Amino acid sequence: MSKQEVRGRLRAHRERLSVFDVESAAVNLAEWMYRLPMAVDEGATIACYLPVGSEPGSDAMLDALVDQGYRVIVPVVPDGDPQPLRWAVYSPSAPLETRRWGLAEPTSPSLGPGALAEASVVFVPALAVARDGARLGRGAGYYDRSLPLSRAVRIGVVYDHELVDELPTEPTDVPMEWALTPEAGFTRLD
Repeated sequence: MSKQEVRGRLRAHRERLSVFDVESAAVNLAEWMYRLPMAVDEGATIACYLPVGSEPGSDAMLDALVDQGYRVIVPVVPDGDPQPLRWAVYSPSAPLETRRWGLAEPTSPSLGPGALAEASVVFVPALAVARDGARLGRGAGYYDRSLPLSRAVRIGVVYDHELVDELPTEPTDVPMEWALTPEAGFTRLD
């Protein structure tokens, strides 16, 4: 199956998730933020995302990280053709705006693509993650252009049924080191 076909099936399945399923998963994912499987220094920078639509998670994931004293940065999608993401500091009290692709982004100034180099961990949204680390995103390649700028531990966030045995890949795809799912939590990938 091609990436487009797999994306279509995964999106269709997500659209069938009940509000209860989405909200229950979000609560669980926020709780997992208190159980990171790797040592992260107090005050370290962690990159995460603000979920949109039926993406797994909620801003409670980010709030849990801030609650532990981490500096949290979130992606800011630049105008124009796909390129490395820019980043902005997240604060639970800071205003957010809905911008490109319907994504919520802080109204604070962006830090530029290089800000990701400061992150110890990056939580990456995905439509699916394979046990060998392959990640299937939405298809524009923003994260695949951004992740090489960082040595952060890469964690793909998906629903439990989206952690799969294999996915189609391309040479430009950046693999994940971990998967995080609402029920199983953190899974180390091969």
